[in-house]
Amino acid sequence: MNYDWTLFKKRINIKASIAQVYKMWATPAGLEEWFLRNADYMSKENICRNAKEDIVVGDNFCWRWHGWPDSTTEKGEVLEANGKDFLKFTFGQEGAEGMICSVKIFTEENETICELLQENIPVNEKGMTHYHIGCMTGWLFYMTNLKSILEGGIDLRNKNEKIQQVLNA
Repeated sequence: MNYDWTLFKKRINIKASIAQVYKMWATPAGLEEWFLRNADYMSKENICRNAKEDIVVGDNFCWRWHGWPDSTTEKGEVLEANGKDFLKFTFGQEGAEGMICSVKIFTEENETICELLQENIPVNEKGMTHYHIGCMTGWLFYMTNLKSILEGGIDLRNKNEKIQQVLNA
């Protein structure tokens, strides 16, 4: 069996509505509740999005995480955002341009499923270790934190930049 290092898909069931899960992905304020320390979005017209405003196709973003210095950022562009249950955005820097993440939110067996697909991962040592294994590990934690926030309000993130090499940062 050949393993496909160019992509991975992760899914989690969440006791919340599709609309609630979408807002957590599709607004800067939502992303900052479970995923990011800072989520800045700029429109095509170079206007900063309001924290509670839905992101739209063509927006550019700059993300920063808790537990990491300001120099650690992710910059990209929103490729699709349908306003209800699907998002797609560029992801990856430092030689990994072209990676894409898609988020689908849907019902399966009467439960809300949040599914993330990261694809176009380069098949080289950095791609396999940093972007495939590393990003997969990160998404697993953050999607678990999304579930934790929506179902119980507990934020599992490490917010102390001085504590490094932990699962939750």
